[in-house]
Amino acid sequence: AVDPRGPPQSYPSHQSQMDPSGGNAMGNNVQGVGNNMTNMPGVHQQQTEAAEVARQRAEIQAVLAQRQQAVQAMAQGGGGPPGQSPLPQGASGPQQQQQSVGGARKGSQGGREEDSARANAIASLFQQAAGGGVSAGGQPRINPAGSVDSIPSSSSMGNTAGALNPSPHTQNGQAPILPGDKRGNNHQDPRQQRSNVVASSANESNAPSSAAARPPSAAANQQTQQSAATIEEEDRLTAIHPREVMELSQHTSEVFMCAWNPRFTNLIATGSGDASARIWAINGKDASGGCRQSILLPHGHDSSDKKNKDVTTLEWSSNGELLATGSYDGVARVWSRNGELRQTLKGHRGPIFSLKWNKRGNFLLSGSYDKSTIVWDVTGEVGFVKQQFSYHFAPALDVDWKDDLTFASCSTDKTVQICRVGLARPIKTYTGHADEVNAVKWDPSGTLLASCSDDCTAKVWDINSPRNEPKWDFKSHQQEIYTVKWSPTGPGSKNPNKVLLLATASFDGSVRLWNVANGSCLRILSRHRESVYSVAF
Repeated sequence: AVDPRGPPQSYPSHQSQMDPSGGNAMGNNVQGVGNNMTNMPGVHQQQTEAAEVARQRAEIQAVLAQRQQAVQAMAQGGGGPPGQSPLPQGASGPQQQQQSVGGARKGSQGGREEDSARANAIASLFQQAAGGGVSAGGQPRINPAGSVDSIPSSSSMGNTAGALNPSPHTQNGQAPILPGDKRGNNHQDPRQQRSNVVASSANESNAPSSAAARPPSAAANQQTQQSAATIEEEDRLTAIHPREVMELSQHTSEVFMCAWNPRFTNLIATGSGDASARIWAINGKDASGGCRQSILLPHGHDSSDKKNKDVTTLEWSSNGELLATGSYDGVARVWSRNGELRQTLKGHRGPIFSLKWNKRGNFLLSGSYDKSTIVWDVTGEVGFVKQQFSYHFAPALDVDWKDDLTFASCSTDKTVQICRVGLARPIKTYTGHADEVNAVKWDPSGTLLASCSDDCTAKVWDINSPRNEPKWDFKSHQQEIYTVKWSPTGPGSKNPNKVLLLATASFDGSVRLWNVANGSCLRILSRHRESVYSVAF
Protein backbone atom coordinates (compact mmCIF):
# COMPACT_ATOMS: atom_id res chain seq x y z
CA ALA A 1 0.00 0.00 0.00
CA VAL A 2 1.17 3.52 -0.72
CA ASP A 3 1.91 5.57 2.40
CA PRO A 4 -0.49 8.59 2.33
CA ARG A 5 2.28 10.78 3.73
CA GLY A 6 4.20 10.45 0.46
CA PRO A 7 7.82 9.34 -0.10
CA PRO A 8 10.00 8.96 3.02
CA GLN A 9 12.04 12.06 2.17
CA SER A 10 8.94 14.21 2.73
CA TYR A 11 8.24 13.04 6.30
CA PRO A 12 8.91 15.77 8.90
CA SER A 13 10.84 13.26 11.01
CA HIS A 14 13.18 12.57 8.11
CA GLN A 15 13.89 16.10 6.96
CA SER A 16 16.28 16.79 9.81
CA GLN A 17 18.40 13.83 8.73
CA MET A 18 18.70 14.71 5.05
CA ASP A 19 22.28 15.30 3.97
CA PRO A 20 23.15 18.57 2.14
CA SER A 21 23.28 16.83 -1.25
CA GLY A 22 19.62 15.82 -0.95
CA GLY A 23 20.23 12.17 -0.09
CA ASN A 24 18.84 10.46 3.00
CA ALA A 25 21.55 9.51 5.48
CA MET A 26 19.26 7.58 7.82
CA GLY A 27 20.48 4.24 6.54
CA ASN A 28 24.06 4.83 7.73
CA ASN A 29 24.68 3.44 11.21
CA VAL A 30 27.77 5.62 11.54
CA GLN A 31 27.57 9.20 10.29
CA GLY A 32 31.28 9.23 9.51
CA VAL A 33 30.92 6.24 7.21
CA GLY A 34 28.32 8.11 5.20
CA ASN A 35 30.60 11.14 4.85
CA ASN A 36 33.53 9.01 3.76
CA MET A 37 31.44 7.18 1.16
CA THR A 38 30.30 10.50 -0.31
CA ASN A 39 33.90 11.35 -1.08
CA MET A 40 34.57 8.07 -2.90
CA PRO A 41 34.72 8.25 -6.75
CA GLY A 42 31.46 7.38 -8.46
CA VAL A 43 29.36 7.44 -5.28
CA HIS A 44 27.98 10.93 -5.94
CA GLN A 45 26.81 9.83 -9.40
CA GLN A 46 25.10 6.77 -7.89
CA GLN A 47 23.37 9.00 -5.33
CA THR A 48 22.18 11.29 -8.12
CA GLU A 49 20.81 8.33 -10.08
CA ALA A 50 19.15 6.95 -6.95
CA ALA A 51 17.56 10.34 -6.25
CA GLU A 52 16.18 10.48 -9.80
CA VAL A 53 14.70 6.98 -9.48
CA ALA A 54 13.17 7.95 -6.12
CA ARG A 55 11.69 11.09 -7.64
CA GLN A 56 10.13 9.13 -10.51
CA ARG A 57 8.71 6.52 -8.16
CA ALA A 58 7.34 9.25 -5.89
CA GLU A 59 5.46 10.79 -8.84
CA ILE A 60 3.91 7.43 -9.70
CA GLN A 61 3.08 6.66 -6.07
CA ALA A 62 1.34 10.01 -5.69
CA VAL A 63 -0.91 9.25 -8.66
CA LEU A 64 -1.64 5.73 -7.42
CA ALA A 65 -2.48 7.11 -3.97
CA GLN A 66 -5.09 9.43 -5.48
CA ARG A 67 -6.69 6.56 -7.38
CA GLN A 68 -6.71 4.37 -4.28
CA GLN A 69 -8.41 7.06 -2.21
CA ALA A 70 -11.10 7.42 -4.90
CA VAL A 71 -11.75 3.68 -4.91
CA GLN A 72 -11.99 3.53 -1.13
CA ALA A 73 -14.49 6.39 -1.09
CA MET A 74 -16.65 4.73 -3.74
CA ALA A 75 -16.46 1.29 -2.11
CA GLN A 76 -17.74 2.86 1.12
CA GLY A 77 -20.73 4.39 -0.62
CA GLY A 78 -19.34 7.84 -1.37
CA GLY A 79 -19.12 9.07 -4.95
CA GLY A 80 -16.01 9.46 -6.97
CA PRO A 81 -14.79 10.11 -10.46
CA PRO A 82 -15.80 7.46 -12.98
CA GLY A 83 -13.28 5.75 -15.22
CA GLN A 84 -10.75 4.83 -12.52
CA SER A 85 -9.86 1.30 -11.50
CA PRO A 86 -7.01 1.28 -8.98
CA LEU A 87 -6.29 -1.17 -6.20
CA PRO A 88 -7.66 -0.14 -2.77
CA GLN A 89 -5.17 0.12 0.05
CA GLY A 90 -5.04 -3.01 2.17
CA ALA A 91 -6.32 -5.32 -0.58
CA SER A 92 -3.99 -8.28 -0.38
CA GLY A 93 -5.35 -10.54 -3.10
CA PRO A 94 -4.38 -8.83 -6.37
CA GLN A 95 -0.95 -7.69 -5.25
CA GLN A 96 -0.10 -11.15 -3.98
CA GLN A 97 -1.46 -12.65 -7.20
CA GLN A 98 0.67 -10.34 -9.28
CA GLN A 99 3.74 -11.22 -7.24
CA SER A 100 3.16 -14.92 -7.86
CA VAL A 101 2.42 -14.34 -11.53
CA GLY A 102 5.37 -12.06 -12.18
CA GLY A 103 7.84 -13.77 -9.85
CA ALA A 104 11.23 -15.06 -10.91
CA ARG A 105 11.53 -18.47 -12.53
CA LYS A 106 13.03 -21.18 -10.34
CA GLY A 107 16.23 -22.09 -12.12
CA SER A 108 16.78 -25.26 -10.11
CA GLN A 109 13.49 -26.85 -11.19
CA GLY A 110 13.00 -28.90 -14.34
CA GLY A 111 11.31 -27.66 -17.49
CA ARG A 112 8.08 -29.50 -16.78
CA GLU A 113 7.74 -27.92 -13.34
CA GLU A 114 8.38 -24.46 -14.85
CA ASP A 115 5.68 -25.03 -17.45
CA SER A 116 3.29 -26.32 -14.80
CA ALA A 117 3.91 -23.32 -12.53
CA ARG A 118 3.41 -20.90 -15.43
CA ALA A 119 0.26 -22.67 -16.57
CA ASN A 120 -1.17 -22.71 -13.03
CA ALA A 121 -0.44 -19.03 -12.53
CA ILE A 122 -2.06 -18.02 -15.82
CA ALA A 123 -5.01 -20.36 -15.28
CA SER A 124 -5.52 -18.69 -11.91
CA LEU A 125 -5.66 -15.29 -13.61
CA PHE A 126 -8.31 -16.47 -16.05
CA GLN A 127 -10.37 -18.16 -13.34
CA GLN A 128 -10.43 -14.94 -11.34
CA ALA A 129 -11.10 -12.85 -14.44
CA ALA A 130 -14.04 -15.02 -15.39
CA GLY A 131 -15.49 -14.56 -11.89
CA GLY A 132 -15.54 -10.83 -11.24
CA GLY A 133 -18.59 -9.46 -9.45
CA VAL A 134 -18.97 -9.01 -5.72
CA SER A 135 -17.35 -11.16 -3.05
CA ALA A 136 -19.26 -13.08 -0.43
CA GLY A 137 -18.74 -10.26 2.04
CA GLY A 138 -20.47 -7.79 -0.25
CA GLN A 139 -17.27 -5.93 -1.11
CA PRO A 140 -16.22 -5.20 -4.69
CA ARG A 141 -14.11 -8.07 -6.04
CA ILE A 142 -10.70 -7.05 -7.34
CA ASN A 143 -9.66 -8.29 -10.77
CA PRO A 144 -6.03 -9.34 -11.46
CA ALA A 145 -4.89 -5.95 -12.75
CA GLY A 146 -6.54 -4.07 -9.92
CA SER A 147 -9.83 -2.99 -11.51
CA VAL A 148 -12.96 -3.12 -9.36
CA ASP A 149 -16.06 -4.65 -10.91
CA SER A 150 -18.50 -2.26 -9.23
CA ILE A 151 -16.57 0.86 -10.31
CA PRO A 152 -16.33 2.05 -13.93
CA SER A 153 -12.98 0.87 -15.27
CA SER A 154 -10.49 3.06 -17.11
CA SER A 155 -10.49 0.42 -19.83
CA SER A 156 -14.27 0.27 -20.19
CA MET A 157 -13.77 2.19 -23.42
CA GLY A 158 -16.69 4.41 -23.99
CA ASN A 159 -19.17 3.15 -21.44
CA THR A 160 -21.25 6.03 -20.15
CA ALA A 161 -20.26 7.54 -16.83
CA GLY A 162 -21.71 5.66 -13.90
CA ALA A 163 -22.33 2.44 -15.82
CA LEU A 164 -21.05 -0.73 -14.21
CA ASN A 165 -17.84 -2.16 -15.58
CA PRO A 166 -18.66 -5.52 -17.15
CA SER A 167 -16.74 -8.46 -15.76
CA PRO A 168 -14.10 -10.08 -17.99
CA HIS A 169 -15.73 -12.78 -20.05
CA THR A 170 -15.10 -15.59 -22.45
CA GLN A 171 -16.17 -15.65 -26.08
CA ASN A 172 -16.32 -18.78 -28.24
CA GLY A 173 -14.01 -20.62 -25.87
CA GLN A 174 -11.37 -17.88 -25.92
CA ALA A 175 -9.44 -16.70 -22.92
CA PRO A 176 -11.28 -14.26 -20.62
CA ILE A 177 -10.56 -10.62 -21.41
CA LEU A 178 -8.22 -9.33 -18.72
CA PRO A 179 -7.81 -5.67 -17.76
CA GLY A 180 -5.47 -4.07 -20.28
CA ASP A 181 -6.75 -6.28 -23.11
CA LYS A 182 -9.19 -4.02 -24.95
CA ARG A 183 -10.84 -6.55 -27.25
CA GLY A 184 -14.54 -7.25 -27.58
CA ASN A 185 -16.06 -4.03 -26.24
CA ASN A 186 -19.10 -2.50 -27.87
CA HIS A 187 -19.65 1.23 -28.34
CA GLN A 188 -22.33 3.54 -29.58
CA ASP A 189 -21.87 4.69 -33.18
CA PRO A 190 -19.41 7.60 -32.69
CA ARG A 191 -21.04 9.57 -35.51
CA GLN A 192 -24.40 9.28 -33.77
CA GLN A 193 -22.67 10.13 -30.51
CA ARG A 194 -21.20 13.30 -32.01
CA SER A 195 -24.57 14.21 -33.51
CA ASN A 196 -26.18 13.79 -30.12
CA VAL A 197 -23.62 16.10 -28.57
CA VAL A 198 -24.19 18.73 -31.25
CA ALA A 199 -27.94 18.46 -30.97
CA SER A 200 -27.82 18.60 -27.19
CA SER A 201 -25.51 21.61 -27.22
CA ALA A 202 -27.72 23.45 -29.69
CA ASN A 203 -30.77 22.74 -27.58
CA GLU A 204 -29.08 23.85 -24.36
CA SER A 205 -27.84 27.08 -25.92
CA ASN A 206 -31.43 28.09 -26.65
CA ALA A 207 -32.73 27.20 -23.20
CA PRO A 208 -32.72 29.37 -20.07
CA SER A 209 -29.86 28.51 -17.75
CA SER A 210 -32.29 27.55 -15.00
CA ALA A 211 -34.36 25.22 -17.17
CA ALA A 212 -34.08 21.47 -16.83
CA ALA A 213 -32.37 19.48 -19.59
CA ARG A 214 -34.67 18.94 -22.57
CA PRO A 215 -34.47 16.38 -25.38
CA PRO A 216 -33.05 17.52 -28.74
CA SER A 217 -35.43 19.68 -30.74
CA ALA A 218 -37.22 18.44 -33.86
CA ALA A 219 -34.97 20.61 -36.04
CA ALA A 220 -31.84 19.12 -34.46
CA ASN A 221 -33.16 15.58 -34.96
CA GLN A 222 -33.95 16.34 -38.59
CA GLN A 223 -30.46 17.73 -39.13
CA THR A 224 -28.94 14.60 -37.59
CA GLN A 225 -31.03 12.32 -39.82
CA GLN A 226 -30.11 14.26 -42.94
CA SER A 227 -26.41 14.10 -42.05
CA ALA A 228 -26.60 10.35 -41.45
CA ALA A 229 -28.45 9.83 -44.76
CA THR A 230 -25.76 11.80 -46.64
CA ILE A 231 -23.01 9.70 -45.09
CA GLU A 232 -24.83 6.45 -45.90
CA GLU A 233 -25.24 7.48 -49.53
CA GLU A 234 -21.58 8.46 -49.87
CA ASP A 235 -20.53 5.15 -48.30
CA ARG A 236 -22.71 3.27 -50.77
CA LEU A 237 -21.16 5.06 -53.75
CA THR A 238 -17.59 4.45 -52.57
CA ALA A 239 -18.04 0.88 -51.31
CA ILE A 240 -15.55 -1.63 -52.69
CA HIS A 241 -16.93 -4.14 -55.20
CA PRO A 242 -17.15 -7.78 -54.00
CA ARG A 243 -14.95 -9.00 -56.86
CA GLU A 244 -12.15 -6.83 -55.47
CA VAL A 245 -12.24 -8.65 -52.13
CA MET A 246 -10.47 -11.88 -51.22
CA GLU A 247 -11.76 -13.56 -48.07
CA LEU A 248 -9.39 -15.64 -45.94
CA SER A 249 -11.79 -17.66 -43.82
CA GLN A 250 -10.08 -20.70 -42.31
CA HIS A 251 -9.87 -19.31 -38.77
CA THR A 252 -12.65 -20.52 -36.46
CA SER A 253 -12.70 -17.53 -34.11
CA GLU A 254 -12.03 -13.77 -34.17
CA VAL A 255 -8.95 -12.62 -36.07
CA PHE A 256 -7.16 -10.00 -33.97
CA MET A 257 -4.26 -8.94 -36.17
CA CYS A 258 -2.58 -9.38 -39.52
CA ALA A 259 0.81 -8.40 -40.95
CA TRP A 260 2.28 -8.43 -44.45
CA ASN A 261 5.76 -9.88 -44.87
CA PRO A 262 8.12 -6.91 -45.52
CA ARG A 263 10.24 -8.79 -48.08
CA PHE A 264 8.14 -11.65 -49.46
CA THR A 265 5.20 -9.38 -50.11
CA ASN A 266 2.77 -12.09 -51.22
CA LEU A 267 2.72 -13.51 -47.67
CA ILE A 268 0.38 -12.28 -44.95
CA ALA A 269 0.22 -13.62 -41.38
CA THR A 270 -2.91 -13.61 -39.20
CA GLY A 271 -3.49 -14.36 -35.52
CA SER A 272 -6.75 -15.53 -33.98
CA GLY A 273 -8.63 -16.41 -30.84
CA ASP A 274 -8.76 -20.02 -32.10
CA ALA A 275 -5.25 -20.59 -30.67
CA SER A 276 -3.57 -20.42 -34.05
CA ALA A 277 -1.80 -18.19 -36.50
CA ARG A 278 -1.74 -18.69 -40.27
CA ILE A 279 0.56 -17.69 -43.11
CA TRP A 280 -1.31 -17.10 -46.36
CA ALA A 281 0.35 -17.06 -49.79
CA ILE A 282 -1.50 -14.77 -52.20
CA ASN A 283 -1.47 -15.24 -55.99
CA GLY A 284 -1.04 -12.27 -58.29
CA LYS A 285 -1.25 -8.57 -57.52
CA ASP A 286 -4.95 -8.33 -56.66
CA ALA A 287 -7.83 -10.29 -55.19
CA SER A 288 -8.67 -12.05 -58.45
CA GLY A 289 -5.58 -14.27 -58.07
CA GLY A 290 -6.91 -15.96 -54.97
CA CYS A 291 -4.99 -17.62 -52.16
CA ARG A 292 -2.47 -20.26 -53.19
CA GLN A 293 -1.69 -21.72 -49.76
CA SER A 294 -2.53 -21.43 -46.08
CA ILE A 295 -0.06 -22.71 -43.48
CA LEU A 296 -1.44 -23.43 -40.00
CA LEU A 297 0.73 -22.43 -37.03
CA PRO A 298 -0.95 -24.27 -34.12
CA HIS A 299 -0.51 -23.03 -30.55
CA GLY A 300 -2.12 -26.13 -29.06
CA HIS A 301 -2.44 -29.78 -30.05
CA ASP A 302 -6.08 -30.47 -29.13
CA SER A 303 -9.14 -28.72 -27.73
CA SER A 304 -7.98 -29.03 -24.11
CA ASP A 305 -4.47 -27.83 -24.96
CA LYS A 306 -5.76 -24.79 -26.88
CA LYS A 307 -7.39 -23.22 -23.83
CA ASN A 308 -6.10 -19.69 -23.06
CA LYS A 309 -3.81 -19.63 -26.12
CA ASP A 310 -5.37 -16.81 -28.13
CA VAL A 311 -2.72 -15.32 -30.42
CA THR A 312 -2.56 -11.74 -29.18
CA THR A 313 0.30 -10.32 -31.25
CA LEU A 314 2.59 -11.19 -34.16
CA GLU A 315 5.36 -9.56 -36.20
CA TRP A 316 7.70 -10.42 -39.08
CA SER A 317 11.46 -9.92 -38.78
CA SER A 318 12.91 -7.19 -41.02
CA ASN A 319 14.37 -9.74 -43.46
CA GLY A 320 11.01 -11.53 -43.74
CA GLU A 321 12.43 -14.94 -42.83
CA LEU A 322 10.94 -15.29 -39.32
CA LEU A 323 7.53 -14.67 -37.76
CA ALA A 324 7.13 -14.15 -34.00
CA THR A 325 3.80 -14.80 -32.27
CA GLY A 326 2.74 -14.08 -28.70
CA SER A 327 -0.23 -15.60 -26.94
CA TYR A 328 -2.32 -15.62 -23.80
CA ASP A 329 -0.36 -18.54 -22.34
CA GLY A 330 2.63 -16.22 -21.85
CA VAL A 331 4.74 -17.98 -24.48
CA ALA A 332 6.42 -16.38 -27.50
CA ARG A 333 7.06 -18.55 -30.52
CA VAL A 334 9.34 -18.02 -33.52
CA TRP A 335 8.38 -19.62 -36.86
CA SER A 336 10.05 -19.76 -40.26
CA ARG A 337 8.11 -18.26 -43.17
CA ASN A 338 7.47 -21.86 -44.26
CA GLY A 339 5.63 -22.62 -41.00
CA GLU A 340 8.35 -24.47 -39.08
CA LEU A 341 8.44 -23.82 -35.33
CA ARG A 342 12.00 -22.67 -34.63
CA GLN A 343 11.94 -21.51 -31.00
CA THR A 344 9.61 -21.55 -28.01
CA LEU A 345 10.37 -18.74 -25.57
CA LYS A 346 9.07 -19.28 -22.03
CA GLY A 347 9.74 -16.58 -19.48
CA HIS A 348 6.59 -14.52 -18.95
CA ARG A 349 4.03 -15.35 -16.27
CA GLY A 350 1.10 -13.70 -18.02
CA PRO A 351 -0.33 -13.01 -21.49
CA ILE A 352 1.98 -11.36 -24.02
CA PHE A 353 0.48 -8.14 -25.42
CA SER A 354 3.26 -6.95 -27.75
CA LEU A 355 6.23 -8.34 -29.72
CA LYS A 356 8.82 -6.40 -31.72
CA TRP A 357 11.99 -7.40 -33.61
CA ASN A 358 14.95 -5.08 -33.63
CA LYS A 359 16.21 -4.14 -37.09
CA ARG A 360 19.26 -6.38 -36.92
CA GLY A 361 17.04 -9.35 -36.09
CA ASN A 362 19.12 -10.73 -33.21
CA PHE A 363 16.77 -9.56 -30.43
CA LEU A 364 13.03 -10.04 -29.96
CA LEU A 365 11.28 -7.77 -27.44
CA SER A 366 8.10 -8.77 -25.59
CA GLY A 367 5.74 -6.91 -23.24
CA SER A 368 3.44 -8.80 -20.90
CA TYR A 369 0.59 -8.68 -18.43
CA ASP A 370 3.11 -9.77 -15.79
CA LYS A 371 4.39 -6.13 -15.76
CA SER A 372 7.73 -7.01 -17.36
CA THR A 373 9.42 -6.65 -20.73
CA ILE A 374 11.94 -9.24 -21.94
CA VAL A 375 14.68 -8.96 -24.55
CA TRP A 376 15.22 -12.41 -26.08
CA ASP A 377 18.41 -13.42 -27.87
CA VAL A 378 17.21 -15.52 -30.81
CA THR A 379 20.47 -15.84 -32.77
CA GLY A 380 21.06 -19.51 -31.85
CA GLU A 381 18.99 -22.65 -32.14
CA VAL A 382 17.58 -22.06 -28.67
CA GLY A 383 16.42 -18.57 -27.67
CA PHE A 384 17.15 -17.29 -24.19
CA VAL A 385 16.46 -14.25 -21.99
CA LYS A 386 19.09 -11.60 -22.68
CA GLN A 387 17.61 -9.23 -20.10
CA GLN A 388 14.31 -8.81 -18.27
CA PHE A 389 13.07 -5.36 -17.22
CA SER A 390 10.60 -5.19 -14.33
CA TYR A 391 10.15 -1.49 -13.65
CA HIS A 392 6.46 -1.11 -14.53
CA PHE A 393 3.95 -1.43 -11.71
CA ALA A 394 1.15 -2.82 -13.92
CA PRO A 395 0.76 -4.74 -17.23
CA ALA A 396 3.05 -3.66 -20.09
CA LEU A 397 0.79 -3.04 -23.09
CA ASP A 398 3.19 -2.08 -25.90
CA VAL A 399 6.89 -1.97 -26.80
CA ASP A 400 8.89 -0.45 -29.67
CA TRP A 401 12.59 -0.39 -30.62
CA LYS A 402 14.40 2.93 -31.10
CA ASP A 403 17.50 1.15 -32.44
CA ASP A 404 19.07 -2.28 -31.99
CA LEU A 405 19.62 -1.77 -28.24
CA THR A 406 17.22 0.94 -27.01
CA PHE A 407 13.45 0.56 -26.70
CA ALA A 408 10.35 2.15 -25.19
CA SER A 409 7.56 0.45 -23.26
CA CYS A 410 4.21 1.63 -21.90
CA SER A 411 1.88 0.33 -19.26
CA THR A 412 -1.45 0.57 -17.52
CA ASP A 413 0.55 2.25 -14.72
CA LYS A 414 0.32 5.43 -16.89
CA THR A 415 4.07 5.60 -17.56
CA VAL A 416 6.35 5.34 -20.58
CA GLN A 417 9.83 3.96 -19.97
CA ILE A 418 12.92 4.05 -22.18
CA CYS A 419 15.40 1.25 -21.52
CA ARG A 420 18.64 0.01 -23.06
CA VAL A 421 20.01 -3.52 -23.19
CA GLY A 422 22.89 -3.79 -20.74
CA LEU A 423 21.70 -1.01 -18.42
CA ALA A 424 20.09 -1.96 -15.12
CA ARG A 425 17.70 1.00 -14.94
CA PRO A 426 15.47 2.88 -17.40
CA ILE A 427 17.15 5.78 -19.17
CA LYS A 428 13.99 7.87 -18.82
CA THR A 429 10.51 7.54 -17.38
CA TYR A 430 7.73 9.78 -18.69
CA THR A 431 4.79 10.29 -16.31
CA GLY A 432 2.68 12.84 -18.20
CA HIS A 433 -0.34 10.63 -18.93
CA ALA A 434 -3.31 10.52 -16.55
CA ASP A 435 -4.53 7.04 -17.50
CA GLU A 436 -3.42 3.75 -19.09
CA VAL A 437 -0.93 4.18 -21.93
CA ASN A 438 -1.98 1.97 -24.83
CA ALA A 439 0.78 2.33 -27.42
CA VAL A 440 4.23 3.79 -28.09
CA LYS A 441 5.95 4.37 -31.43
CA TRP A 442 9.29 5.91 -32.49
CA ASP A 443 9.47 8.19 -35.53
CA PRO A 444 11.79 7.21 -38.44
CA SER A 445 14.68 9.27 -37.01
CA GLY A 446 14.44 7.70 -33.56
CA THR A 447 14.35 11.08 -31.82
CA LEU A 448 10.59 11.52 -31.29
CA LEU A 449 8.45 9.07 -29.36
CA ALA A 450 4.65 9.11 -29.65
CA SER A 451 2.39 7.68 -26.94
CA CYS A 452 -1.39 7.47 -26.61
CA SER A 453 -3.62 6.83 -23.65
CA ASP A 454 -7.04 6.22 -22.18
CA ASP A 455 -6.81 9.83 -20.98
CA CYS A 456 -7.86 10.77 -24.57
CA THR A 457 -4.50 12.38 -25.36
CA ALA A 458 -1.53 11.59 -27.56
CA LYS A 459 1.86 13.00 -26.63
CA VAL A 460 5.12 13.43 -28.52
CA TRP A 461 8.33 13.22 -26.47
CA ASP A 462 11.73 14.48 -27.62
CA ILE A 463 14.36 11.99 -26.41
CA ASN A 464 17.08 14.63 -26.73
CA SER A 465 15.29 17.14 -24.51
CA PRO A 466 16.54 17.40 -20.90
CA ARG A 467 12.95 18.03 -19.79
CA ASN A 468 10.42 15.28 -19.06
CA GLU A 469 7.55 17.32 -20.51
CA PRO A 470 6.09 16.35 -23.91
CA LYS A 471 6.99 18.40 -26.97
CA TRP A 472 3.35 18.17 -28.11
CA ASP A 473 0.22 17.23 -26.20
CA PHE A 474 -2.70 16.48 -28.55
CA LYS A 475 -6.04 16.68 -26.72
CA SER A 476 -8.84 16.94 -29.29
CA HIS A 477 -10.02 13.29 -29.27
CA GLN A 478 -13.24 12.73 -27.33
CA GLN A 479 -12.53 9.17 -26.19
CA GLU A 480 -9.59 6.87 -25.53
CA ILE A 481 -6.81 6.71 -28.13
CA TYR A 482 -5.90 3.12 -28.91
CA THR A 483 -2.95 3.42 -31.30
CA VAL A 484 -0.60 5.80 -33.10
CA LYS A 485 1.43 5.51 -36.31
CA TRP A 486 4.12 7.67 -37.92
CA SER A 487 4.18 8.39 -41.62
CA PRO A 488 7.20 7.02 -43.57
CA THR A 489 8.38 10.59 -44.19
CA GLY A 490 10.74 13.17 -42.72
CA PRO A 491 14.27 12.73 -41.33
CA GLY A 492 15.46 9.14 -41.15
CA SER A 493 12.93 7.90 -43.74
CA LYS A 494 13.09 7.18 -47.46
CA ASN A 495 11.14 10.41 -48.00
CA PRO A 496 13.19 12.93 -45.99
CA ASN A 497 11.85 15.98 -47.83
CA LYS A 498 8.21 15.27 -47.05
CA VAL A 499 6.43 16.47 -43.92
CA LEU A 500 6.44 14.08 -40.96
CA LEU A 501 2.91 13.20 -39.82
CA LEU A 502 1.49 11.36 -36.83
CA ALA A 503 -1.81 9.47 -37.07
CA THR A 504 -3.91 8.80 -33.95
CA ALA A 505 -6.84 6.35 -33.87
CA SER A 506 -9.48 6.58 -31.18
CA PHE A 507 -12.55 4.96 -29.70
CA ASP A 508 -14.42 8.14 -30.71
CA GLY A 509 -14.48 6.70 -34.24
CA SER A 510 -12.01 9.19 -35.72
CA VAL A 511 -8.45 9.22 -37.02
CA ARG A 512 -6.53 12.48 -36.80
CA LEU A 513 -3.41 13.52 -38.71
CA TRP A 514 -0.96 15.83 -36.93
CA ASN A 515 1.89 17.94 -38.27
CA VAL A 516 4.57 17.52 -35.59
CA ALA A 517 6.60 20.43 -36.96
CA ASN A 518 4.05 22.93 -35.62
CA GLY A 519 1.60 20.78 -33.64
CA SER A 520 -1.40 21.44 -35.90
CA CYS A 521 -4.15 18.97 -36.77
CA LEU A 522 -4.18 18.65 -40.56
CA ARG A 523 -7.13 16.31 -41.06
CA ILE A 524 -9.91 14.58 -39.13
CA LEU A 525 -11.10 11.30 -40.67
CA SER A 526 -14.43 10.61 -38.97
CA ARG A 527 -16.42 8.17 -41.08
CA HIS A 528 -16.05 5.06 -38.95
CA ARG A 529 -19.16 3.98 -37.08
CA GLU A 530 -17.33 2.45 -34.12
CA SER A 531 -13.97 2.46 -32.37
CA VAL A 532 -10.81 2.54 -34.51
CA TYR A 533 -8.24 -0.05 -33.42
CA SER A 534 -5.65 0.13 -36.18
CA VAL A 535 -4.18 2.58 -38.70
CA ALA A 536 -1.40 2.30 -41.29
CA PHE A 537 0.19 4.54 -43.90
